[in-house]
Amino acid sequence: MAIPTKVIMRSGPAMCERHSLHWQPGFPVDANLTLTGLRHGHDDPTHRVERDGTLWRTARTASGPVTYRIRQRRLDDLFVDAWGPGSAELIDSIRSELGADDRPDLFRPTHPVLKAAWHRSPGLRMPCTGRLFEAIVPAIIEQRVVGLDAAASFTQLVRTYGEPAPGPAPDAMRIPPTPEVWRTVPSWAWRRAGVDLHRSRTLIRTSRYAARLDRLAGDMAGAYALMGKLPGIGTWTAAQVGHSALGDADALPLGDYHLGRMTGMALLGRPLEDKEVEEFYESFRPHRYRVFRLIELNPRLSPRRAPRMPRSRPLH
Repeated sequence: MAIPTKVIMRSGPAMCERHSLHWQPGFPVDANLTLTGLRHGHDDPTHRVERDGTLWRTARTASGPVTYRIRQRRLDDLFVDAWGPGSAELIDSIRSELGADDRPDLFRPTHPVLKAAWHRSPGLRMPCTGRLFEAIVPAIIEQRVVGLDAAASFTQLVRTYGEPAPGPAPDAMRIPPTPEVWRTVPSWAWRRAGVDLHRSRTLIRTSRYAARLDRLAGDMAGAYALMGKLPGIGTWTAAQVGHSALGDADALPLGDYHLGRMTGMALLGRPLEDKEVEEFYESFRPHRYRVFRLIELNPRLSPRRAPRMPRSRPLH
């Protein structure tokens, strides 16, 4: 059941359009659990979770920037409010973003560890934002560096070159820069944010394909084909886009520094070597990423401490 509403809300001196949705799906949806993978570090200016569990996010849709808030009473009762030029478009697509088209009911794990993790994660679904360029930007920034460094780089760049979030967004939330703005970031700003020449050039080149990428939101095969032709975009980066913007539950991030260790320790009691990972995951198709996500979300399944990722790694 979905009940959409539209109001015009005054925000400061200008009028800010607001759209709302009360959604009662016939299946469990945990908005925070589903969308937490879209967060890039604790200080991500596009993602905020309040103490009461209210989730705030910002995005740049084809219609324009938007701030949206998701509140839940139960796993089958969600309230979504959106402000800004992109609010109507966001409300139209929010059910897909929250995994309405996902089929977790077809996932039937037999491994006892996975069965237990699946039981502990009700409402976890594969998000499908449809915003491919939004997803590929942080993925490129994350190439070949440790996660904390990448998150800091993303946060600094969005705070500097993004724009204020419309509506009653929490302080310091920002809208991601447009593809055109990403192309104007000077070389010294990339360096100051800790992004090397390889990654900055890849992001700038990719920004020229932003519109084409987003038009392929409903064509998973076409989206992967295009990404496969873009310089600097490899299997790992494409998978990051797949499991966040395309709703691809099978988008396994092959080459991820932690993939073999986390999977092996959780399911075999020993780390998997890189050459073993792909074959090991074959039996989990078409839910390979879902399996890895369950392991990620249940840190007790594998050791908390692990060797630090090298400062440079040929991952893209």
